[in-house]
Amino acid sequence: MWKSFVCPRSELKLSTTLACGQSFRWREKNPGEWIGVLAGRVWLLSQDDDQIYFKTFGNSIRQDKPLSNVGRKRQTKANLNTALSDKGVSSIPEDNVCTAAEKETLRDYFQLSVSLVELYNSWSKSDLNFHQTARNFDGIRMLRQDPVENLFSFICSSNNHISRISQMVERLCQTYGDKIIDVDGYSFHAFPSVKPLASDDVEQELRALGFGYRAKYINQTAKHIMQYHDENWLYSLRSLPYKETKTELMKLCGVGAKVADCVCLMSLDKAEAVPVDTHVWQIAARDYMPKLKQAKSLTDKLYGEIGDHFRGLWGDYAGWAHSVLFTADLKQFKEEKSSEKLTEKKCQGKRKVESDSFLTRKGKKKVK
Repeated sequence: MWKSFVCPRSELKLSTTLACGQSFRWREKNPGEWIGVLAGRVWLLSQDDDQIYFKTFGNSIRQDKPLSNVGRKRQTKANLNTALSDKGVSSIPEDNVCTAAEKETLRDYFQLSVSLVELYNSWSKSDLNFHQTARNFDGIRMLRQDPVENLFSFICSSNNHISRISQMVERLCQTYGDKIIDVDGYSFHAFPSVKPLASDDVEQELRALGFGYRAKYINQTAKHIMQYHDENWLYSLRSLPYKETKTELMKLCGVGAKVADCVCLMSLDKAEAVPVDTHVWQIAARDYMPKLKQAKSLTDKLYGEIGDHFRGLWGDYAGWAHSVLFTADLKQFKEEKSSEKLTEKKCQGKRKVESDSFLTRKGKKKVK
């Protein structure tokens, strides 16, 4: 049985938020239906213009890690600390349509206490380019992921594309994660904890599974965390300032500035983090910082300048704004929007032909 809660597409659009390269465990099971693993359960999500619908499969929601707001900063611009729940948006009806745990899990994962519409309005006022792009890409918000899953998934992202990263992450889960349940003949597993990834034989096993040099990065990072910290260390980084958190992450094997910023932004509550890759560099050079066109490579200095420029332009939630432009620049979404425009153009042409035909027929009747 489907459960639901109020949430307009302008606040959350599943088709872009779940497919733009933040998380790699969601796939479109049927048109408009997304299936994935969250908090130790399998979730099926769908939506219409006003509601998010969901089903869950498996055991009770895992509560072994806190869903607290530790480390989150207050929104300071345009009264952005107004929660959606205050407006009736994303609120759960009081007739127990879903359990309190399910409600809290989805609210936390999609960060529904943040008003995306108000953020979009604020960014659009300060940035004409964002305003023009955002008209076709509404509802893109940052997920608040499990830091362990987020970190090791993005270690897999090095010199890789979304489809292949998703395959690697799934192999990691199938090999080292606990089984949750079979759905339609497919076995779903939780993302593994750090400890099993720190075993001595992991690097060799992952190389055999096609991870290449990333196998060493995964194994060495897990060993470092278990030797110098513990399973909960990544979660504790949520309470540290952004720059300190990024510095700690970059001590890990295979974690450079971009991966560190992804983890800061997508799971450690650092909304000002701006991951800079080739896409973002090109966007910055084309639309914001013309001097970058002269650069032959993305140096550490330029990386920092790009991030600082966007933080100065967009404010405390610069990482969220960056994700909208990043998504709009992805080939799959460019083609999707082009297809939508072509379809609309054809429909407009068809309506015009039908209208002209009607007027002709109407005119003939007048002559008679």
